[in-house]
Amino acid sequence: DIFLLTTDGLHEFWDPLQVLQTIRTAPSFDIAAEKIVQDALDRGSNDNLTLQIARIDNLPAGSDSSGLVDDTLSLPIGELPKAGSMIDGFRIERQIVNSARSHIYLAVAPDDTQVVLKFPSVDMRDNPDYLRRFVMEEWISRRIHSPHVLGPAIAPVERSALYTVTEFVEGQPLRQWMTDNPNPSLEQVRNIIEQIVNGLRAFHRREMLHQDLRPENIMINAEGTVKIIDFGSTSVAGVQEISPIYIDDDILGTVQYTAPEYFLGYGGTSQSDLFSLGVIAYEMLTVQFPYGVKVSHIRNQKDLRRLKFKSTLTSKEPLPEW
Repeated sequence: DIFLLTTDGLHEFWDPLQVLQTIRTAPSFDIAAEKIVQDALDRGSNDNLTLQIARIDNLPAGSDSSGLVDDTLSLPIGELPKAGSMIDGFRIERQIVNSARSHIYLAVAPDDTQVVLKFPSVDMRDNPDYLRRFVMEEWISRRIHSPHVLGPAIAPVERSALYTVTEFVEGQPLRQWMTDNPNPSLEQVRNIIEQIVNGLRAFHRREMLHQDLRPENIMINAEGTVKIIDFGSTSVAGVQEISPIYIDDDILGTVQYTAPEYFLGYGGTSQSDLFSLGVIAYEMLTVQFPYGVKVSHIRNQKDLRRLKFKSTLTSKEPLPEW
């Protein structure tokens, strides 16, 4: 990959095709840079002319997902652990979640910190798409650095079975918080939404889409810190471009919070995650959904135009206009 960064003194006075040709044919980037600057001067630029050309020849070891995915996928799906048992140095404390898709345990790491071990369901062993997404969850957690996103934990050098390791968040899901606080203040809602925004920003700056943002996938710890969890539906742009290990044909999120474009088959963007965030904020403030349950019924543009937004300004207890 070759990246070209310029000031407007250059890119407001250039011919893009000529710039590409110059970079491709010049003996060196230094000569190419001088030629591009001179061409802009000849075209009348009298502003700051600064540019940088950077070429990526290779990536450091372990920077892509293919090795982690392939190595981890080769591990066996073993029997589920029991409280008190040991696996690769981790001591299992108790089960946190037991579902048809995964089994999540609280464990103590060799350094005595609490971590979460997540095991795939045996019933999903023949579903390669699910298993690849499962493995990618830990890879994603190791590449996003935000206090508002579930982080990784120290993993063993070698694993005896297929599982992921992440930090343990001691707290409650936003869904439980909403149940306990049916009439939150605007300040409480704004504080929570702002923290979710910061977490989403960390995803989007890495060109990742969470795609399943909902109250069940947001944790609030004892200190009030909000963290986004569960990356099983997350799309990673670079990984998809280099090696499409899975295909996003299916709607991966929960329909009440999924943006309309997914139902129209367009796929998502960062704005799709923001739509989900908007639904969460609306629900926290009104205990309703902004379009009811009609969004999931969309199949074409005609259906989309029929959607009716329920403004809170017309409700019995309207929110402030701001």
